[in-house]
Amino acid sequence: MREEESAVAVPGAQLSPMPAGALDLALRTLRTSMRLAWFKALGTALFMTVFFRAYFYLLEHPTASVTVMPLTAPDRWIGFQPWALPIYLSLWVYVSLPVALMSSPREIAAYGLRIGTLCLLGLAVFYLWPTQVPRVTEDWALYPGFSLLHGIDAAGNACPSLHVASAVFTALWLNWMAPALGWGERLRRFNWLWCMAIAYSTMATKQHVFVDVAAGALLGALVAWVSAPRTYRRRAGAGVIP
Repeated sequence: MREEESAVAVPGAQLSPMPAGALDLALRTLRTSMRLAWFKALGTALFMTVFFRAYFYLLEHPTASVTVMPLTAPDRWIGFQPWALPIYLSLWVYVSLPVALMSSPREIAAYGLRIGTLCLLGLAVFYLWPTQVPRVTEDWALYPGFSLLHGIDAAGNACPSLHVASAVFTALWLNWMAPALGWGERLRRFNWLWCMAIAYSTMATKQHVFVDVAAGALLGALVAWVSAPRTYRRRAGAGVIP
């Protein structure tokens, strides 16, 4: 009888609650995200509205002949993969995280100016050098999500990929913010994996080609590094923040 009771008790004993440290981190993160929630939501919505009005204006009114971006070996290796669409769309959640995890209006406004600089540089390139990705022969009617996406966002404004640029910019900032947020190595790795998955999804959904992705990653990293607070750059240079 005792053996049977022990056999029944063991599975139950294996169920453990969330570790105290993880629970504390989750609660602190939730409290931070809720602080100034109205200000964050309003500011993000205003920023997105202004950006997309300019983005779609340039998309619909190119100022010069549109250059079709070349295909390279990575574009041939990565075929069309419909499953990548949710990852592609997850950018809009991802780029909202740094602001959501900030605590003061001054900090949020300063970050807005920095990522705004990134967007302005990208828009300036689109204005001076309109580009688009090569036409894809897929039957988009078979993929309703892509039909909707292409109805909203045509194949223009390709290089540099602002999708990738903003993802890399966000990844660097989240990595720099990690110590203050209490993030360990797992969350930092997840942050970089999410960023890389978004970059990959831009090619897997055929929204961008490899040259766009490389240019976008370079732009995002450069603007993030140049505009980062000195404390972040000093710590990164000293190896404190990898």
